[in-house]
Amino acid sequence: MNSFNADRRRCLLATAGLVATSLLPSSLYARAGRSLRLVRQIPGHDEYIPVIGMGSWGTFDIGDDAQLRRDRLPVLQQFFADGGTLIDSSPMYGSSEQNLGWCLQRMEKPPVFSATKVWTRGAARGIEQMQASQSLWGTGPFDLMQIHNFTDWETHLETLREWRDEGRIRYIGITTSHGRRAEDMARVIAKEPDIDFVQFTYNIADRDAEKTLLPLALEHGKAVIINRPFQRKALIHAVEGEPLPAWASEFECENWPQFLLKYIASHPAVTCVIPATSRVDHMIENMGACYGMLPDEKLRRRMVSYFESI
Repeated sequence: MNSFNADRRRCLLATAGLVATSLLPSSLYARAGRSLRLVRQIPGHDEYIPVIGMGSWGTFDIGDDAQLRRDRLPVLQQFFADGGTLIDSSPMYGSSEQNLGWCLQRMEKPPVFSATKVWTRGAARGIEQMQASQSLWGTGPFDLMQIHNFTDWETHLETLREWRDEGRIRYIGITTSHGRRAEDMARVIAKEPDIDFVQFTYNIADRDAEKTLLPLALEHGKAVIINRPFQRKALIHAVEGEPLPAWASEFECENWPQFLLKYIASHPAVTCVIPATSRVDHMIENMGACYGMLPDEKLRRRMVSYFESI
């Protein structure tokens, strides 16, 4: 790499508020052709997580099907092999926690940043649900416990404060999706200092979060997890058969999933994006967005224009 390109890479990373790390074995560099893993700092903490994580809605909700469960194990192994850490789930996602736990318990010390949710009413039921989730995951204390879709959120927040003080969880979060409860989320970001993480929807077709939620999160030091990056599969279907623009190589983008994910991850307020997949090849594509460079603001505008022209 010549000095101009090296300086440009450092500039783009700094502009995006990113840190690039070389934490993978050299054999993985050779396989993936990459050397820089993009991570973001959790605001207010000396801890960094990769910009691409993994969701589990639908993909791990496979009941007790033994074959499907075995099929998910290499997907999770690929996620970790490509440098992923944050896995997001919820009791709302059927058997997802059960099947995640089955896979995690068959790995030797997986580097998981465990994130799940409480999704019920009442303090006692919330405690029971969180204890059940711990048993299903089998990974020890959760890194992040989130209040799912604002369900009885003030009640659960009191419990989560106590759990964090006792070391039973490390971070507290709250979630929404599909653009719902945006005003409530804005109030929480601005007024609840005990909330460490917020999670909501943002993607190249649904950019409402750019108006208020993302700037607020940046201002008030909240880590941001982004759900529905592909609007389930709608955005992938929208670009199917369309050529990837040649200029995507300027930010080391190899395919459409990376194009869509790098648009999101390049916003300076975004900490982690959580696409979901049940396929190893798709996991490899997704995790490619965790490496190299991210687009600057000029390229982000160009990405939107190109996408909207399709």
